[in-house]
Amino acid sequence: MAKMLFIISNGFEKAGRATRAWQFAKVAREKGHDVKVFLVDDAIHWAQLGMAEGVRAATGEEMKPFIDYLIQEKCEIVACKA
Repeated sequence: MAKMLFIISNGFEKAGRATRAWQFAKVAREKGHDVKVFLVDDAIHWAQLGMAEGVRAATGEEMKPFIDYLIQEKCEIVACKA
């Protein structure tokens, strides 16, 4: 098992990219890796309740189920607003 840190900086203007990063974090966790997510810059909005509702990648995947899975798996998610 590897330790993986996903740093997400994309917010609403690049929500598809942010969604993809959450998806990769979920896949890594499903494969048994120790996953942590660090939100910085515009991505801090994803830490607020309800902000990921209805957000999708261009290919149709929704962001919220990825976040919910990582929370359920007790993966550390940190937001830096500075």
